Amino acid sequence: MSIGSRPEAANSGPPAVAQDASHGAFTGDSRENPLFNFEAYWKAALDAKYWIAGILIVCLGLGAAVTMASDPLYRSSSRIEVSQSVANVTDLDTLESEGSISELQYLNTQYELLESRFMAQRVLEAGNLLRDETFLEAFSLSETGEVTEQRVNKVLLNNLAISPIQRSSLVDIAFSSPSQSVSQKIADLWAQEFIDANYQKKFGDNIEARQFLQNQIGELRDQLAKSEQQLVEYAGDNQILVIDSNSAEGGGSESASQTLAGAELTSLNQALAKAVADRIAAEASYAASGAIATPPSASLNDKLADAKSELAELSANFGPGYPPRREAAARVAALERAISGQVSGARQAANSEALAKLNAARSAERDLRRELNGAKNGFLRQQNQGIRYGILKREVDTNRELYDGLLQRLKSLEASGAGQNNIKLIDQANFPNRAYAPSWTMNLALASAIAAALAAALVWLKVLMSQTLRDPQDVKRDLGVTLLGAIPRNSNTDLVGQLRERSSQFNEAYASIRSNLSFLTEAGAPQVLMLTSSVPAEGKSISSVALATSFAQLGKKTLLLDADLRKSVMISTLDRVPKAKEGLTGLLTGKLENLRDNVEHVEGLGFDFLHSGPVPPNPVELLASPRLRAVLEEARGNYEQVIIDGAPVLALADALELSRSVDGLIYVIESDRVKMRAIGRALNRLRMAGADIKGAIVTKIDERVTSYGYGYGYGYGYGYGKDDDETDEGAS
Repeated sequence: MSIGSRPEAANSGPPAVAQDASHGAFTGDSRENPLFNFEAYWKAALDAKYWIAGILIVCLGLGAAVTMASDPLYRSSSRIEVSQSVANVTDLDTLESEGSISELQYLNTQYELLESRFMAQRVLEAGNLLRDETFLEAFSLSETGEVTEQRVNKVLLNNLAISPIQRSSLVDIAFSSPSQSVSQKIADLWAQEFIDANYQKKFGDNIEARQFLQNQIGELRDQLAKSEQQLVEYAGDNQILVIDSNSAEGGGSESASQTLAGAELTSLNQALAKAVADRIAAEASYAASGAIATPPSASLNDKLADAKSELAELSANFGPGYPPRREAAARVAALERAISGQVSGARQAANSEALAKLNAARSAERDLRRELNGAKNGFLRQQNQGIRYGILKREVDTNRELYDGLLQRLKSLEASGAGQNNIKLIDQANFPNRAYAPSWTMNLALASAIAAALAAALVWLKVLMSQTLRDPQDVKRDLGVTLLGAIPRNSNTDLVGQLRERSSQFNEAYASIRSNLSFLTEAGAPQVLMLTSSVPAEGKSISSVALATSFAQLGKKTLLLDADLRKSVMISTLDRVPKAKEGLTGLLTGKLENLRDNVEHVEGLGFDFLHSGPVPPNPVELLASPRLRAVLEEARGNYEQVIIDGAPVLALADALELSRSVDGLIYVIESDRVKMRAIGRALNRLRMAGADIKGAIVTKIDERVTSYGYGYGYGYGYGYGKDDDETDEGAS
């Protein structure tokens, strides 16, 4: 299959005309994001397939070696339940109240605590691991230097695995070691120490507070006993007897009136007040006893009334001399005397009784007042002693109040200390019967993953660092230039000989490119075509020869013009000695008059040829002179097709000046040689100079590129080889 028969050229119509200087100019960056250019990654991976295979083999070998050299490890795990809260059976709060936090935050806190150095230190101390020979031998700690707490803690944390069970409050605590018993012991010990640490955290303050209170209560008990002893001894020495233990209001200490002397003084004072009242009452009774008239008895009054009634009746009927009347008057007088004597005796008796009571009251008052004065003198003598007694009594009361308060607080804390732990052991650690590591499957999978990562990094670096043109499709995608054809690399050195054979695959490849050129304009291929490249030895000269040969074989009168005035390799490529020594340089300097008389025909290839001639001192000035346009105008008049082999673009201005005088420019790019940025700069220079870039030819495609799916092999399997590089080298 030839270039001309591929779908791009044969089936999809003429290739797009090359863009102008302003449209599609190369900026140095790929038009596609390299991070998502999966095709580039695939190509780089295919290109580095042997490296990738080597990486995979080395990683798998290392994984197998590590697996065989590793000691077996045994894992044992215990399971605990972590609840955020538990029932408070005592209805008493702990000293440290729990804040309102979310369950997730609480669980995450517990997970971090499980893996903390604090827990490692607790397990180290609880298990006495610094002296546990089984543990030290399992990890070879005794053999590698001094055994310190830091080393043991590091070993514990490195071999611990905390695995919360999703959607539950259960947590697995797993420990790995070369010893089965050590794994089981540490897993169990870790769970138990975490449970104990949590309990101490919740109720440890209560325990410390109870211990503190017990110490304080003991001290206060001794102080209270001592102060009470001092109070009793002082009261006994000073004969201070307390008969009332009521506390004074608000003070909490005993008052002086509560002693025996005070009580006696109070009683005497109260008795004296009563005696004074009795004496006053007796005086009032005695004063009123003389004025009190005691009524006579009722019988005398009745008799007196009857006698007076009878006397009145007799007086009304009889005269004074009437004897019954006189008898009645005598009875009335006798009764009146009897009544008067009775009243007088009663008054005297009352006066005597009142006087006796008055004298008794006065005597009692004198006696009580005398006793009160004596008690008062005794109480005043006891006042100084009462001050000291009150001080001792207040100290006793204060010590008793403190003692009672601390005792009550201790009882409350003892009740609160009975709370439940919110972390419980669900499953104890099992005895591991089988080693879980090393695992062939896991290690080889890990080795494969590492190999894949290294391979991916290699491919990524290769894509990142590969800045040359390797995929011919990048000509259009990244450079904005139409791809006219691609020539694969070949080790055959006689390339010109292959061009002489029309049936050769090499000739057919350029015939396909010639066919693509015929689609560039409505009239066919541009009449004057110039070939250039970025740097020398990219296949520009042999491509010029091949295209000239192909046009000549098509029947067109063709001229190959060697316009590389600095260091042409066209003579060595054609392997001939030119007849005219001046060549193109002579025409441009005026030493030769016309083109027709100085060209020579190349037998076997079918085109006329004009070599560059001697190297002039000023190539750029010659190519920019009007003589070049005159030479080209003469060529247009004498030939149907003119192929110009120009100088490379980079670092030279020759190709820029020459590109202004031609109908179109073909850019030759060697695969995987020149940086894309350099090619882009060269194309931009040409566009800025006004060159009409018709397309590009990619030469020396590596055979591995045929696997990219583009199909550049054409079935020929060869292209440019090393000798062509040497032939084209120095073409400047």
